[in-house]
Amino acid sequence: MGAKNTRAGCPRSFLNQPALAGLVASPDLPGQAPRRYLARRMKPAKRFTLAAILASMLGGPSAAQSLPEHDQRYGPPRTLNTRRAFPEIAARAEWEKRAQQIREQALVSCGLWPMPAKPPLSAKIFGRVERDGYSVEKVCIQTHAGVCLAGNLYRPRGQGPGPFPAVLNPHGHWSKGRLEDTQLGSIAGRCISLARQGMIAFSYDMVGYNDTQFADAGTTPPAAKTRHHFSADPALQLWHISLMGLQTWNSLRALDFLESLSDVDKSRLGCTGASGGGTQTFMLGAIDDRLAAQAPNVMVSHSMQGGCLCENAPGLRVEYSNMELAAVAAPRPQILVAASRDWTKDTMSVEGPALEKIYKLFNAPEKLRYLRLDFDHNYNQPSREQVYGWFGKWLRGRPDFAPIPEPPFQKEPDEALRVFPDDKLPPDAVTEEQFVNRLIQQYRQQWLELPPKNPPLVERYRARWLPAWKHSLQVGFVEKGLLVQIERTTKLADHTVTQLTLGRAGKGDRVPALLLTPRRDTSGALVVLVHTNGLSAFSDPNHAPAGLAKAILDRGVGVLLVTLFQTGELAEAGRDRDYFKDFFTTYNRTDVQERVQDIITACAFAQSYRGGRRVILCGAGRAGLWSLLAAPAADMLIADCHALDSARDSALLAPDLFTPGLRRLGGFEGVVLLMAPNPLLLHNTGAAFATEVVRAMYQDNHVPERYRAERARLSDDGIAQWIARWAPPK
Repeated sequence: MGAKNTRAGCPRSFLNQPALAGLVASPDLPGQAPRRYLARRMKPAKRFTLAAILASMLGGPSAAQSLPEHDQRYGPPRTLNTRRAFPEIAARAEWEKRAQQIREQALVSCGLWPMPAKPPLSAKIFGRVERDGYSVEKVCIQTHAGVCLAGNLYRPRGQGPGPFPAVLNPHGHWSKGRLEDTQLGSIAGRCISLARQGMIAFSYDMVGYNDTQFADAGTTPPAAKTRHHFSADPALQLWHISLMGLQTWNSLRALDFLESLSDVDKSRLGCTGASGGGTQTFMLGAIDDRLAAQAPNVMVSHSMQGGCLCENAPGLRVEYSNMELAAVAAPRPQILVAASRDWTKDTMSVEGPALEKIYKLFNAPEKLRYLRLDFDHNYNQPSREQVYGWFGKWLRGRPDFAPIPEPPFQKEPDEALRVFPDDKLPPDAVTEEQFVNRLIQQYRQQWLELPPKNPPLVERYRARWLPAWKHSLQVGFVEKGLLVQIERTTKLADHTVTQLTLGRAGKGDRVPALLLTPRRDTSGALVVLVHTNGLSAFSDPNHAPAGLAKAILDRGVGVLLVTLFQTGELAEAGRDRDYFKDFFTTYNRTDVQERVQDIITACAFAQSYRGGRRVILCGAGRAGLWSLLAAPAADMLIADCHALDSARDSALLAPDLFTPGLRRLGGFEGVVLLMAPNPLLLHNTGAAFATEVVRAMYQDNHVPERYRAERARLSDDGIAQWIARWAPPK
């Protein structure tokens, strides 16, 4: 149903030349010398007439799909406690595609796409104490320059030189972190038992617990020394800098540390934790295939997703839940131990069977086990014994996964396990502000290290940053399932007016649109024209074109007007959503993210209209900035930059612009580069809107005539002339 959008991988070359590698020569405009421009590699696009689109929608296999009566995106926002359903997955290939998207989302949300460079671990292992069947040591590894991740390493004794399986042990939100030793949970007890069973175990701090601190953490008593609120500043969301991102990075580095040990078998690595440690377990399993087995306990839930900053990265659960994050590990062995008196109480009827369906797609149901014990939220001895049995089978080769009893153990005193018992961090330890500044600088360098100066670098830039754009903006190309509903068509003397509603199958959206086509429709392009006031900005109550829409029509080019989410006649009076409260951006799209998707949906329709058109995207007023964010969906872009000071965080935190990760993408420039070197007109840039990198890109690729930037706002006639210059004939 609908048209396939060829932008699934990258935008098209504007002049529709054959797909060639590198630079080719071709005449640009009559009377001009041949120019050099870039051509994309792409598959031929399927083209549909409007009637064919509707016919396929109404009469084909997807006939049951139709636009909802009301746009389902309006209403109260989702929260961490909103119940989530696992999607219906029919085939392994379908899940593998979705699992890749989930993995990308997890990496992007945590600021790990592209993956930052890994500095040397500079591991320090010291203070060895030998006990019956195991030893315990203190560990400090460097996850970032000046950032020490502290923990304890438990190794088997009396079982030979190894190599041994090794298990990471993130601790969760116990009051004493990795030093917790109570009936409900003992991290040391778990590690001691794993070591006695022939496995190396590493327990490490969450950020702000015990020894893993920034230099400005203060000198409060160790048991209360929990500064677990890193990155609470809303502006850091623009960089995808978050507590969850830092903790996930630390878990990756902890796994690197285990791999670096000579007595560790790299093919037999595991991870287990409960509560927040369970979150870290399934997050690590989702983004890193090195785990051979995992046990995320009392955290894989359809009804509660995690209530801490360290469990909520922007964008992470807009489309996905903890169930899906855990399922990405399939078919690697996984056990879920749930509790009857917390949010995992439905594991036997909801979460477990959902994951089991995925494991069956891999013909590996035996590699998943789920059970529920009658306790409060915990990782107590009976729960640990279940995990010992599971790891015994999959990491140690035991014939079954029967629970392994846990003998009595004696935890070392807290001070004996502390890496910095006097709270004196290493001299090179950085403050939180220093760390953030260094991380921002590193992210800036990552964006600039692949400048798209030539065709191969253009494609490499796109391959690296297009997934980051999709997952940061929470948008997608409409590859299938475009829904088109014709409301009314009126033929006038010099043009035709068609009222439409657009949407996407299964998404619940409704996008009002007005298609204006000239009587002599000789252009091979269609202009998608958007404004903050919706359709009324360029048409009167009778839908007669006005302003810029009329100027474009008068030059023989059709126009698609669109009313975007929460704009024009769709704007809700008194609507006020706090994007920085209750982890809003973890579970919901911001208004601008919804609007960018609406623009992309409109571009998909424009591309498919009457045999296929080149898509010219034009954003007027503040909507010009939204159009910049939708640039990869267009073949040409004209954007009013609203004289924005794009370097100011306060400008990007505005409710109608805020989208997490925008700075990580390189800002508006970084997004625009994803559609370059197609024709680009930026106007009303003012004195502070960044354009230097984009301008250099067009210069370096020998197509400077395709780029134009004006500090002042152009007139309707000036914009229409630019469009007419580049709009190709049929």
